[in-house]
Amino acid sequence: MRARRLRASLKGWGGVATMAVVCALVAVFALCVPLSGPGIGDGRSVTQASRATVGKAEEDCEAPEKQTLSPSSADGDTIKAIKDRAGEKRKLIVGVDQNSYRWGYRNPNSGKTAELEGFDIDLVHRIAEDILGDPDAVQFKAIPTDQRIPAIQDGRVDMVVRTMTINCARIADVAFSAPYFKTGQQVLAPKSSPVKGYDDTLADRKVCTAAGSTAYSTLEADQKDGKLPATTDISTTVPNQLDCLVRLQLGEVDAVVTDGALAASQAAQDPTVQLKGDAFTAEYYGVAMKKDADDLVRRVNQILVDYRKDTAKGWQASYDKWLSATLGKDAKKSEPPAPQYLRST
Repeated sequence: MRARRLRASLKGWGGVATMAVVCALVAVFALCVPLSGPGIGDGRSVTQASRATVGKAEEDCEAPEKQTLSPSSADGDTIKAIKDRAGEKRKLIVGVDQNSYRWGYRNPNSGKTAELEGFDIDLVHRIAEDILGDPDAVQFKAIPTDQRIPAIQDGRVDMVVRTMTINCARIADVAFSAPYFKTGQQVLAPKSSPVKGYDDTLADRKVCTAAGSTAYSTLEADQKDGKLPATTDISTTVPNQLDCLVRLQLGEVDAVVTDGALAASQAAQDPTVQLKGDAFTAEYYGVAMKKDADDLVRRVNQILVDYRKDTAKGWQASYDKWLSATLGKDAKKSEPPAPQYLRST
């Protein structure tokens, strides 16, 4: 059964294993630069730091998606520093994913360099065009899920655009833009699996999540509160959420919990798996930046306002191109509500 499922998943270029091989082969030539530094590859250190702050952060936080600054097109110190980079280094440095199908991934059919494509990548190009006047003035850096916040705090990237959920724990460490996408946590499992959703059918099952992800923190909290069966094994965590799909294909886990938008893209890659049950949370993706980069946060928020208004080359056009095939033609359920901002001081 496992072998048959794995073989089915590897048919065509869309197979995850095939894409992973392609990513490895093009990495030498790509703009994507792996990060290095203290704690890299150690998902536990980041997760533990997040756990230490989550209690206090949640006490002081309500509606984290509304904890952002009002839009502005003015250039402050952060933006001026980006613009003052010399020569070829005058680029926006952005942390992204390179393995999330239709969000940020390397399409092996796009040419020799297998350029990054997807919904998040379109947004990055729009931000670069507004700030630097050139949509291609971007240096992409591939970062694993559990290194998004350290990459921002250490100054290795100007921002992260990587299906990153705005939550109370994270706004204690980084600043977020207004939401640019609405989603929710969902279960992904083989079509033949008895798992029906985020319920008692996960009892005695092994579930995979990405280290440092909202999915893991949600499962951990729900299990502690009795909302998730105590016998559900949530110990399997991986650096990137796509690795969970590979574990599922190999039969090493019984289910995956991740954002529904990402889960739908994974189901599109592998016809042997499907979403099980409805989303059990409501979450929003945002662009993450340094806590003190107020001018950059305001500028990105202004860009998002204009991006959503642009019917020809904006949010809706990008959704139609990348996500309508997996999430449906009606984008309203994925479009965040009108943004609300903190009062100016």
